Amino acid sequence: MTTFDAILCDLDGVLRQFDDAVQADIDARYGLPVTATALDPAIITPATLGHITQAQWAESIVAALGGGEQARKAVEEFTAVPFRVDEEVRALLAAARERMPLVLVTNAMDTLDEHLALLGLTSFADAVVSSARVGVAKPDRRIYEIAAGLAGAAPDRCLFVDDRLENVTAAQALGMTGVHFRTAADLAAVLSPFRS
Repeated sequence: MTTFDAILCDLDGVLRQFDDAVQADIDARYGLPVTATALDPAIITPATLGHITQAQWAESIVAALGGGEQARKAVEEFTAVPFRVDEEVRALLAAARERMPLVLVTNAMDTLDEHLALLGLTSFADAVVSSARVGVAKPDRRIYEIAAGLAGAAPDRCLFVDDRLENVTAAQALGMTGVHFRTAADLAAVLSPFRS
C-alpha cells in the first residue's frame, strides 16, 4: 500500500535524458567549455525563470564563450543535442499514475511544451509545473507548493523525485518524501507496486 497521495517528478535527468557523450564530444572538438557554460547558474537561471527565451539563452552562451564563429557553431550543436524518454521510468510513473496524480515539476525554458510534444509526453502527467511559466525554480519552496496544490495533495503526502540532491532536500524540508534519482532502480523500490 502506498503512503502517498501524489507523485511530483522532475523531467530532465529523470524522465528525459540527454546524451552526455555527445555533449562531451562537442566540448572536446571545439576546445570550449560549452556544457559548463550553458549550465552556469548565472547564464541558465534567467531562462529557467522565464526572463529570457531559449534562443536568448543560447546567445548568452555564445557571448560567454567569447563570441565568434567557433563559439556559435559549438552552441548550435549543443542546443541540438538529442534527448529521449527513459522508457523504464515512463512505465513506472504511468503505472503509479493509475493510482494517484502525477505532476511534472521542471526547471524549464519557454520551449517546454514543444519538447514534451516531441517526446510524446504532452498528456503524460496530470499537470506540468514549468519554472519559466510560474517564475520560480527548484529549489525554491514555492514551486513545490504550486505542484502539490495542482496535485490536490498536502506536501507531507507527496513523493518527490529529482536527480539533483539539493532539490530533493528542499522538498523534504516541506515534509515530502524524497527520492534522489540516479537510475530507474531508485524509483522501482517505491513505485514497483504500481506496475501493471
